[in-house]
Amino acid sequence: MTLKIGIMAGNADPAALDSMRDAEQLGVDSVWAPEAWMYDALTPLAYIAAITDRVRLATGIVQLGARSPAMLAMSALAMQKMSDGRFILGIGTSGPQVMEGWHGIPFDKPVTRTSETIDIIKAVVSGERVSYDGKVHQLPLPDSQGRSLRSPVAEGDVPIYIASMGPANLKLTGAKSDGWIGTAFMPETADAYIDPIREGAEAEGRSLDDVEITVAAGLEFTDDIEAAGRRHAAGYAFTIGAMGSSSTNFYNHAFARQGFAEGIAEVKRLWEAGDKEAAGQAVPIELGLHTNLVGDEAAITERLRKYRDAGVDTIRVGLNGDTTSDRLDQLARLLDLVRAVNAEMS
Repeated sequence: MTLKIGIMAGNADPAALDSMRDAEQLGVDSVWAPEAWMYDALTPLAYIAAITDRVRLATGIVQLGARSPAMLAMSALAMQKMSDGRFILGIGTSGPQVMEGWHGIPFDKPVTRTSETIDIIKAVVSGERVSYDGKVHQLPLPDSQGRSLRSPVAEGDVPIYIASMGPANLKLTGAKSDGWIGTAFMPETADAYIDPIREGAEAEGRSLDDVEITVAAGLEFTDDIEAAGRRHAAGYAFTIGAMGSSSTNFYNHAFARQGFAEGIAEVKRLWEAGDKEAAGQAVPIELGLHTNLVGDEAAITERLRKYRDAGVDTIRVGLNGDTTSDRLDQLARLLDLVRAVNAEMS
């Protein structure tokens, strides 16, 4: 298996976006634009499409419910056209705090919404006349003046990747997607994610090889691995304590399935009690070390081997550094290590 490296596009600052051209020249395979409650994911990628030639361009992720499936398909078609076929539509349901608090969209039937959205997008981009009777989406709208339409600019195909964490959504990822956008992933416990994806794929007559496995990891070159691991672990206190409601936190469920239920419960208790410092100190160090690329070149090389052997195709790397130049220098070091690891398999 050949490892590839993707990086986050950062923000909408022109200088940061311009640096993606340098990243492409260094050998990065893909650029991923996030979408939370700041900038949208599609606009920065359109900018990057205009200044690059080879790198793949992926949303990581667009939030389902914020746009209609047809609008997502229209944006994907535009991006495919502008980028000469380099676009990946990464989708995800986000969570109730964002969807209900920011977009005013009920967070219900997330797996069904994802499945139906994929069906509609695939129909649009393939040039079919779109008619759909789902539990979330009905096209045309019943008892309306709407009519079934066909896109006159259909491109034939747009790769669709799913950000998923729960077992049902992971199975859907294997069944219907071209790739998985993974997070909170540790090679040591990869089966917690990979097995449901494989199960979903095989249930539809596909194989795991039909799904590109992409996972997120931060990068930090350092000689003090323990201190860095503690710092990265402490960063998860917000994720564990605040990312979601008291009953719905997909990250916590994912960490629990990987064997950290007791530690996660304690972090959550401390965070909700208002002791954020203690919550950070209580995060198991493994979460900082095993979800990131941390250490000297030898340690990071060994981590890269673990990702490769776990079946990862692409690591979406978060770069560490105060300046663009610093981040590009670290990226260049990482890419040299990746090439060496890949050469071991040739």
